[in-house]
Amino acid sequence: MLQRRELTAEQRLDKAVMQIMAHPRYIALCGILMLGERSVVDTTPTACTNGRDEWYGREFIASLTDPELRFVILHECYHKMYRHLITWKNLWAVDPMSANKAMDFVNNIKIYDDNKCDGFAIMPKGGLLDEQYRHMGTAQVFNLIHKDKDEDEDDDSGGMDEHDWEGAQALSDEEQRELSREVDAAIRAGSMTASKVGATEDLDLEELLQPQVDWREVLREFISTTCAGNDYSTWARPNRRFMSQGVYMPSGVSEQVGELVIAIDTSGSIARADLTAFLSEVKAICDAVHPDSVRLLYWGHEVAGDESYAAHELDQLVKSTKPIGGGGTDVNCVSEYMDKKGINPQACIVLTDGYLAGSWGSWTCPVLWTILDNKRAVPDTGTVIHIKSGDM
Repeated sequence: MLQRRELTAEQRLDKAVMQIMAHPRYIALCGILMLGERSVVDTTPTACTNGRDEWYGREFIASLTDPELRFVILHECYHKMYRHLITWKNLWAVDPMSANKAMDFVNNIKIYDDNKCDGFAIMPKGGLLDEQYRHMGTAQVFNLIHKDKDEDEDDDSGGMDEHDWEGAQALSDEEQRELSREVDAAIRAGSMTASKVGATEDLDLEELLQPQVDWREVLREFISTTCAGNDYSTWARPNRRFMSQGVYMPSGVSEQVGELVIAIDTSGSIARADLTAFLSEVKAICDAVHPDSVRLLYWGHEVAGDESYAAHELDQLVKSTKPIGGGGTDVNCVSEYMDKKGINPQACIVLTDGYLAGSWGSWTCPVLWTILDNKRAVPDTGTVIHIKSGDM
């Protein structure tokens, strides 16, 4: 009688990947599954990725059933597809444990939902799953975990994989840009293949495929347009609003530009590096439009910081500002503070992650919402641009 030969860990891993690629539900992930290198190692206790490559512990694979192994592979695949280890480096810098768990909760609930009917992928013991985080993004889950964590809690237990943050940050800027291009190409190729064979559309993939608007251009246009007064007109600079119609009209010019307010959410999830990049861009624009002053309001559940910079002090804005805040996220405190203090700016720019406790506030001036890493946030007033941390 022929004896059945057991598959090696490497063979089981390859088999599981091929099974996922052949499944109608995951045809669109084929490109991501082929991205980077995938290895079986003896040094990793579970599974791990740096956002490009993957490692699976030999003993860990041996402990898993085939559906569980497929679940773990999908889990690592989504870390790569969503660029988690680049996008959420700011959260990791604040609280590594909460960042790790937040990403895993978001990944696992998606994989669980996709497979609960047929059991193609089953979450292994130790995986993180909690219904309270359904329909939430990583930053929102992070804020809840970080807020509720005991001060003395430093245990990183829980979860079924590891995250090579240091390895992700060790990638050079060019390597990170190349990785982003490869991920985009893999998503598009997979989506096209899925469409051709009539596979079910993945709404998350559709969102990732939406063309990205350069937030710097939108910010520049908003400030330039809003802060352009109409004291007199000039034909030297045609009005761009009418040029698309073949009509040349003068643009308004003002020798007097008022105050510009920048209200920055400091409730916890906006990294200092992102803030520096944002303020540097605002300063560069202000150098062109010359507002009388720029006022920085730092807020969470209340306005915690109020800094004012005259036109001649803008050069020191990025270096001298001292962000302060914490607590909840209620932007109503900003509009209420401005009303109470009699602050009547020419425009207000709000930088936030969009996970607000209340409404979008009541404004008496033009407002531009610059929302970080939260496509689901849709303000009911003003103009909005969405920014990815990785694009800062």
